[in-house]
This record gives sequence, C-alpha cells and structure tokens, in this order.
Amino acid sequence: GFDHTTLSTALNVSTAEVRTFLTRQSSGPIVHISDSHHHTNIWTEFVSQQPHQKLAHLKRIVNLEEEVTPKEEESTWSLRKFLCTLLHRKDVVKRVNHEAPSSYNLNNRNPDFKNNYGWSKTVDESDYSPLQRSGNGVYLVNLSQGSMMAPHVNPRAIEYGVVLKGTGRIQIVYPNGTLAMNARVREGDVFWVPRYFPFCQIASSNGPLEFFGFTTSARRNHPQFLVGRNSLMQSLRGPEFAAAFGISEKRLNRIANAQREQVILPSSSSDSPMRMNIGSY
Repeated sequence: GFDHTTLSTALNVSTAEVRTFLTRQSSGPIVHISDSHHHTNIWTEFVSQQPHQKLAHLKRIVNLEEEVTPKEEESTWSLRKFLCTLLHRKDVVKRVNHEAPSSYNLNNRNPDFKNNYGWSKTVDESDYSPLQRSGNGVYLVNLSQGSMMAPHVNPRAIEYGVVLKGTGRIQIVYPNGTLAMNARVREGDVFWVPRYFPFCQIASSNGPLEFFGFTTSARRNHPQFLVGRNSLMQSLRGPEFAAAFGISEKRLNRIANAQREQVILPSSSSDSPMRMNIGSY
C-alpha cells in the first residue's frame, strides 16, 4: 500500500516503527484474539446484529443515506457552460426562455477546513444549485510546503483533479491494500481516483501544492480519513484491531495518539509536535 515514508509522516512515528508495526502480524486473514470473550464494544455488538441492522449501521457511519430530492427539470447545460459559470465568466450563453444562473466565485469562499499546514474548500448542491443538474461537486485544496492531505477514501464519488500550482506526489492504493500508483505531479497534470480507493496528496519540500477538481456526486462527500485525530483508526481502536496487527492494545493506542493533527498533516521535518517515542511492544 502506502510507502513507509508516507505512513511515517501520516502516523507521526519513525519509519522503523512503521516497518515493525506492519510486519508484526505473521498470521493469515483470520487471527486469534486472546480473552476476546471479556471484551464488549461497538464492533462485537455490530457482529451480533441482523443483516438489515448491519446495513443501516454502516450507512449511518459513512453518511450514505439517500437524500430525497424532487425530480430535476431537464437541462441542456454543458460542462463548458457550467465551468464558465463557476469561474465567473461573463459570456455564459442564454438558453431559449432560460437565463444562466448567477455565477459562483470559488476564490471568495472561506475554507471549509484550515490549519497551519493548508486549507480546503468544497462546494456541493447545497451551496450552488446548478450542481444538482450537473451531478458534480467541486473542491479546491492548498497544501503548504511538505504537507499531506491525510490518507482517505471517498465512499460516494470518483474524484478528478488538476494541479494548479506547485509540485508534489499522488499515492493511490487498491482496496486490497496494494499500491496502485505513486506518481509525481506538477502544474497542469490531471489525476483521477476511483471510488473506495485510499489515496493521499503530498506537497513537495520546494513549495506549496494547489489543486482543483470535481467529484461525481453533487451531494456532500464525507471522505473517510484513515489516519489522524478524526480518523477511522481512532474509531476502530480496540483489542480486535490490535490483534490484527499483532500488537498490544496499549501499543496501538500510543501509535494512534501520536498524530495530533487531522485532515491536513505536517511534514516529518516541520515544526509540528515532536514524534512520540512509542516504546517497546
């Protein structure tokens, strides 16, 4: 999957600790959990549920409940016209008996997320109604020098991106955990990420990386971050998850808590909090 340097930065631990963490478990896909009958948590309760209850629970986790929307009016708006509108062009054409909607200037929007290492903006149908017709969402991300958009998964949409400024790297992993792509990108490059494929974007050490793009859903995307303070790694902590990696639950908690940032993570050489000394297994 992700290379050890990327995981080291994402987890805020050393590459040696990442290597040990990933190679500690030598068993197959089914592992034994010592004294598992003494532990009761959300996941053991989940396993005991009926199939329809499991499905409803998973939908709540990833916010995939279908939203009821009225039938949309047929429209002949093209992607070119939509782009012109979004980018605040004045020469958007008028259809017969229809006038183009008001433009939306993405640059004037406040970031939806911002920290010392970058910011991101997203626009969906609740922000700009023409997106309901196109079926697309829009985003703009700026990563400071050496920073990383934490490894995450889009559960709802395919993502297309265009590098506007700077250089960096895009890493994409297959759902089975093997590496799909690890490519350098620069201004003008285009990339796309299939739905459910874990990926991350990393700015080079030479300067910031800025990219703009579309998703194939006009609804709020709710990306699932795998690492960081608000990640799935935090939600899955427990004896089962620790056993999957062949480490103690205490050790797992220390690793999970080593990264104090979320969404956009600092580089390993930045002025972020010092890497935690995880100690022995």
